Amino acid sequence: MTTTARLPKKELTGFYGVLVKRFGAKMLGAVPEPAEVMWHSPAVVKGVNSFGGKVRKWNDCDEQLKTFAHMAVASLVGCSWCLDLNYFLSHTEGLDERKASQVPRWRESDVFSPLERDVLGYAEAMTVTPPTVTDEMVDGLTAALGAAAVVELTAVIGFANATTRGNNALGIESQGFSAACELALAKPTRDVVA
Repeated sequence: MTTTARLPKKELTGFYGVLVKRFGAKMLGAVPEPAEVMWHSPAVVKGVNSFGGKVRKWNDCDEQLKTFAHMAVASLVGCSWCLDLNYFLSHTEGLDERKASQVPRWRESDVFSPLERDVLGYAEAMTVTPPTVTDEMVDGLTAALGAAAVVELTAVIGFANATTRGNNALGIESQGFSAACELALAKPTRDVVA
């Protein structure tokens, strides 16, 4: 994949840099480009990775719903790296790859349940500026998932917004992780958020 990163990559150095390289190679088969670009400030990489690791351990909300929500944010913001990574993770973690492949065009696709559509709509409503979340959205999700899951889902979407917008601003693009998936990732049918 070609990349247009707006900052040059830096060699990951030191103990933590070696850990990031090993973890990336083991989990993804490559060093994650955001780590290399952001290594200009190792403290930021450590902080984002630390928080991201904690986010992945939360378990009040279904993993598939959280992955779809992150992918919806990435698709709407235009972060091909996050979209690529989360589609790859849906493949490696045994989630429904057929559904994950359709997240960028979820409104037109017929593969999603009403609850999944509500989650995808909520992720987009949190992402647009200004946010368009309604009481009805939160009430519906709370009735279906419970308050703890809604809080977790909301935090995951907030984290997705931070990472997707940061990657987008730094010009970090897809590394091609999703090439390992059986189905091609659908192209977004909506414009990227301005």
